[in-house]
Amino acid sequence: MHSPHDPYVRVRGAREHNLQGVDVDIPRDAVAVFTGVSGSGKSSLAFGTIYAEAQRRYFESVAPYARRLIHQVGAPKVGEITGLPPAVSLEQRRSAPTSRSSVGTVTNLSNSLRMLFSRAGSYPPGAERLDSDAFSPNTAAGACPACHGLGRVHDTSEELLVPDPSLSIRDGAIAAWPGAWQGKNLRDILDALGYDVDRPWRELPAEQREWILLTDEQPVVTVHPVRDADRIQRPYQGTYMSARRYVLKTFADSRSQTLRAKAERFLTSAPCPVCGGSRLRPEALAVTFAGRTIAELAALPLAELAGTLTADGETARVLTEDLKSRIAPVLELGLGYLSLDRATPTLSAGELQRLRLATQLRSGLFGVVYVLDEPSAGLHPADTEALLTVLARLKRAGNSVFVVEHHLDVMRGADWLVDVGPRAGEHGGRVLHSGPVAGLAGVQESATARFLFDDSPAPVREVRAPRGHLEVGPVTRHNLRGVTAAFPLGVFTAVTGVSGSGKSTLVGEITEDLPGVGRLVSVDQRPIGRTPRSNLATYTGLFDVVRKVFAATDEARARGYGVGRFSFNVPGGRCETCQGEGFVSVELLFLPSTYAPCPDCAGARYNPETLQVTYRGRTIAEVLDLTVEAAAAFFADTPAVARSLGTLLDVGLGYLRLGQPATELSGGEAQRIKLASELQRGRRGHTLYLLDEPTTGLHPADVEVLMRQLHGLVDAGHTVVVVEHDMTVVAGADWVIDLGPGGGDAGGRIVAAGPPRQVARAEGSATAPYLARTLGR
Repeated sequence: MHSPHDPYVRVRGAREHNLQGVDVDIPRDAVAVFTGVSGSGKSSLAFGTIYAEAQRRYFESVAPYARRLIHQVGAPKVGEITGLPPAVSLEQRRSAPTSRSSVGTVTNLSNSLRMLFSRAGSYPPGAERLDSDAFSPNTAAGACPACHGLGRVHDTSEELLVPDPSLSIRDGAIAAWPGAWQGKNLRDILDALGYDVDRPWRELPAEQREWILLTDEQPVVTVHPVRDADRIQRPYQGTYMSARRYVLKTFADSRSQTLRAKAERFLTSAPCPVCGGSRLRPEALAVTFAGRTIAELAALPLAELAGTLTADGETARVLTEDLKSRIAPVLELGLGYLSLDRATPTLSAGELQRLRLATQLRSGLFGVVYVLDEPSAGLHPADTEALLTVLARLKRAGNSVFVVEHHLDVMRGADWLVDVGPRAGEHGGRVLHSGPVAGLAGVQESATARFLFDDSPAPVREVRAPRGHLEVGPVTRHNLRGVTAAFPLGVFTAVTGVSGSGKSTLVGEITEDLPGVGRLVSVDQRPIGRTPRSNLATYTGLFDVVRKVFAATDEARARGYGVGRFSFNVPGGRCETCQGEGFVSVELLFLPSTYAPCPDCAGARYNPETLQVTYRGRTIAEVLDLTVEAAAAFFADTPAVARSLGTLLDVGLGYLRLGQPATELSGGEAQRIKLASELQRGRRGHTLYLLDEPTTGLHPADVEVLMRQLHGLVDAGHTVVVVEHDMTVVAGADWVIDLGPGGGDAGGRIVAAGPPRQVARAEGSATAPYLARTLGR
């Protein structure tokens, strides 16, 4: 029996995902870093086992009624874990942030600022005190009534709704209307109302055009449809909806991203004329603090906001001190360039995670395990040093910090290292080393050791000569003020700079319309699908070929099964109990609904008849369960499948299962899947590849594999531009464009541009010293 003061978290028999019965002891009150190649099982150990078990135990202690309100992960597959304190997780996965979510709401700083205005603001003579709610654009008490607290109003115009006025309504003049039956229904209603749907739009009287497009009336008429003569058409009651009403309603209410994006094409967006974009009622905007309204303070970068908070009087002093102490950790993590009103969807995953980390620093918890998922993602080496200080401070406050990380500097700064491997998927899942960092040097099969203890200088590469230049700018957006940049064509360019210096903004200005681009392929980290129905095989088009292979077997032909029979997304071959999902939702009174494998197909997704068809002894469900690596061997002689799998292996994704749901993939994995599906297309002409931090979530060994691919593209005559913080990648580039010198208002300029060795000597560049160290080591 361990003493109650056991200084270790002891894990026994962990079998989550690919872990092979792992036993490991990790010290408490230390910074422990979990490393290993992508897919080796380090996240399964840190998040899937240790954090999941801590959360499960916490749930056991919560009243059943309260449990319903908390999202719960299932019990992990583990023998036992002892010495486990309560855990707090900071993952990179972003919930779907709305346009109302901002830096202020994520950090709770908005609450403090509203309290300051409510209790210590300067009110106009005779005005009564406002509650703090009245200073929030997200409450009925504070929101500007004209724009409902969004700060922008959407409207439309005849030019947008009817791009081609020479067409008649029947020929589709009103481009904003829905297609298919609903659009026909609206045309039939107009016809029944007596409008001429066959005259060119521009010949209709102005008042008719205005009513058709903009009316808020919704008349109901009896429609007598005229369709195929051989089908009986019954009259029906149809309700009219104007084009403007349809577009605004779709944009506001539709849950479909595609429909909303289509509606947005027909809308103009302008700052609200009533509140000027400040989102608040006039009463709230009449109150000031230090001579400014709450909207003006929320628009300042946090570093500047902290400097403007001076107080007269006791109440104001207490409230401003509180606000400053909450802003301090955000500044320390290098996020002083953000403002409180910056919308959450515009932040990178790394920025969002660091904001949450800053909030935790302030919460003053002790005796907890913090489990962090790559906190260095999206961080410039200069910001990584600040991060290490913060992790050390969490530890000094009496906490344990468990970090899943690929950054070598974070590993070097750790007290304890858990290296999982040796490779990915079924070739991983073992702990190769658990102990002080130096001990890893003697572990032969560790992929991490090769990089961690290597201090040889970067190999000297011959810099390729460009075939011309792509001129971008002048760009004035976010913090860029009239910046012009020249991107060389036919070479590998790295865009560098501290977080918030304007890298993504600059690269975002490269479009297909610019002379010299040709075909543009932009590979970002957005998920490849939002539902478990979307997976690796469906996204890459691989599944179509696999279904054809099954449909061509003798058994499938004898039964008359076509390609559709082998899809789990349509009725026919799928299991109807779970509709091809593989699991069912179980509603439990007083407990959160949980997901259980489908009782009929046991997670296979197909009905028994479909599973009777096999190809080389495997059913379609068993093929979906293969890893990319195993499938490559299985389909070696089917060229279309082999090519697709080959490119996935080339970008280092051999460990993923073909049917792995898109919702389980990390941002870096999603990005590499997109890259692989691009690589498998036949090369046509010159292509410009744009990648935003392609090494995020990649172990140095995987970075090597990826770079080989990207340099291969350049050797084949294409252009590659990456936004990157990994200095080994930057050192291997042909050209570097460094932005800065700082973030936010302190950045937005090109500090240096040229070959890596030249940029490494640039004065005033935050990147230069780190690049010089990598080049010279």
